[in-house]
Amino acid sequence: MSTLSAKFEGIFCPSITVSDDQGVIDTDLWGRHLDHLIRAGINGVLLFGSIGEFYAYDLQEKRSALQFAVDHIQGRMKVFVGVGDTNMDRVMDLTKFAGQIGADAVVAVSPYYFGPSEPTAYRYFTSIAHASTVPVILYNFPARTGNDCSPELVARLAQECPNIVGIKDTVDTISHTRRVVAAVRHVSPEFSVFSGFDEYYMVNRICGGNGVLSGLTNVEPETFVAMHKAYQDGDYQTALDKARRINHLMAIYDTADLFVSAIKGAVRLQGLPISTRIREPAMQIDDDQMKQIETILRS
Repeated sequence: MSTLSAKFEGIFCPSITVSDDQGVIDTDLWGRHLDHLIRAGINGVLLFGSIGEFYAYDLQEKRSALQFAVDHIQGRMKVFVGVGDTNMDRVMDLTKFAGQIGADAVVAVSPYYFGPSEPTAYRYFTSIAHASTVPVILYNFPARTGNDCSPELVARLAQECPNIVGIKDTVDTISHTRRVVAAVRHVSPEFSVFSGFDEYYMVNRICGGNGVLSGLTNVEPETFVAMHKAYQDGDYQTALDKARRINHLMAIYDTADLFVSAIKGAVRLQGLPISTRIREPAMQIDDDQMKQIETILRS
C-alpha cells in the first residue's frame, strides 16, 4: 500500500485542450468538460500535458487558458500545470505564472529532442524546482523525450529538492515504476508516484504507488473514480471489475494516428459536442476511426 501522507494521490486527468474547428480554445465546452471531471470525483487535472497538446500552443495562449481554467475550477479539484517546452525561458515563465494564478503544482516533462545526459536533466529539474513557488511533479516519458529519468535520479531530486513531490512515470513496464517507488521511499516517504498508463492503476498501487495520471480519465472518469474508491475501501473485486473495463478501453488509443485525436473523438462520442481537431502537423481523425471508437465504447 502507498503512504498515507502522500502529497497527491488518486485519479488525475491530463485534460484535452478543447478548441473549435479553427483551433481557437473553446472555453465554454472546455469548462463543461472540466465540470464533468469534477462531478465524477476526479482528484485533479493536468492542463497542457501531452494530451493537452502543450507542444502546440504559444505562451500567451497558455497563460490565457490557464487563467480561465483556474478561475473556472475554483478549487473544486487540484490543478497541475504542464510547463514543458524546448526553451528554458518559456519553461521558467510558465512555472512562475502557475504559482501566481494559484495552481497546486507544475508538471515538468524531461527536456526532449536532444536527449540530455543525467547531469543535464538534474540541472534542468533543479532549476525548475528553485524557481517554483508551488510543488513540482516530474514527468518521465522516454518514448517521446528520448530521455529516461532513472530511479536514482528521481531519488536524488526528491532528497535535494523538497518541493519536488512526485512523478508521472509514463513507461510501459511496471518494473520501472516499482524501482522508482523503492528508490524514492528511502528519502521521501510522502513522494507521489503515478503511472501514466491507464491500465496500470492496480499494479501501481500494489507496488506502493499513488495512482494514475492518464488519458482515458477524459472519457470515462466515473470508471476510474469507482476503481480508486473500491481499492481504497478494500473492495478488490469491484476494483478488478473496473480495471477490466479500462483494459478494454485501451484499444481506443490504437484507432487514430495520434492518441490525442483518439481521446478527443471518444469524448465527443460520450456526448460533449467538441471539435476533434488537433493542431497541425497532424492527421485528423476520420469517420471510420470514430466508428471504431464508438464500437469500443459501446461494448
